[in-house]
Amino acid sequence: MQRVTLALVALAGILAGALGFSVLHQDTHQTDTAAVRSIVEDILASHDTQLASAAPINQAPQAVASLDPKVLNPMIESYLMSDPTILQRLSSALDSKMQVAAREKSTQVIATMKDAIFNDPNQVVLGNPKGDVTLVELFDYNCGYCRNALPDMASLLADDPNLRVVLKEFPILSNESIDAARVAILVNESDADYWTFHEALFTSRGQVDKKVALAAAADLGLSPVNLELQMEEPQVSKAIQTSYDIAKALNITGTPTYIIGNEVIPGAIGLDELKTRIANMRACGETSCAS
Repeated sequence: MQRVTLALVALAGILAGALGFSVLHQDTHQTDTAAVRSIVEDILASHDTQLASAAPINQAPQAVASLDPKVLNPMIESYLMSDPTILQRLSSALDSKMQVAAREKSTQVIATMKDAIFNDPNQVVLGNPKGDVTLVELFDYNCGYCRNALPDMASLLADDPNLRVVLKEFPILSNESIDAARVAILVNESDADYWTFHEALFTSRGQVDKKVALAAAADLGLSPVNLELQMEEPQVSKAIQTSYDIAKALNITGTPTYIIGNEVIPGAIGLDELKTRIANMRACGETSCAS
């Protein structure tokens, strides 16, 4: 709906510009739907990029402003009704433009925050620490989609000996998620098997909270009492805040979210899609290679 609204705004600007230009050169009563269609089709053929950015053409702004809405609005409505597919074209152009802008922004932010994203000393690193491709996942222990995506990560770690995996605690669903994340960070700082802990929390029943996390840590031989006393230590809070900072900069609002190369991938996209992007990184240095 938002894309269609933006598309209508773009179309209104274009039609206003076209009609304004037409009014300057002929009697208003002679500007019929066929004439409008001819003018706008010529504009659309050469201004798809302008459509995508919702920027109206710059023709006779003073004349456009003076047009009577009672004349202009019926013309716009008549054109839309005569060719409804124009909205599809506008929406598609707008979508493409927004995707390009989002990729460009992500590339810039990832380059600026490279160390925080890929090389934070407090983050979890699994797989091959010197792997040729790094896959970053931001997750929440109470995220059902993250839980469902756990087998995908397990398969990648088991089958790809050259993959480096970075896991970042991104607790956004509840205070219980924050408590579980704090315990997880402490488990990662210990000599305990973090992946075993990670699997235990995602395969547990019900909500994952401090109690569940401490019990999983205790199963690995860690002291629940000591962990609970250390949960508010500065380095623990810093690790979580780093994830929040990365998410804010990249406009990440959900979990799981993956980062590979310069691409931010929201949602559990599945094992095959992850493998494809990893393979592309090896083949061409991007998550999508030109065919």
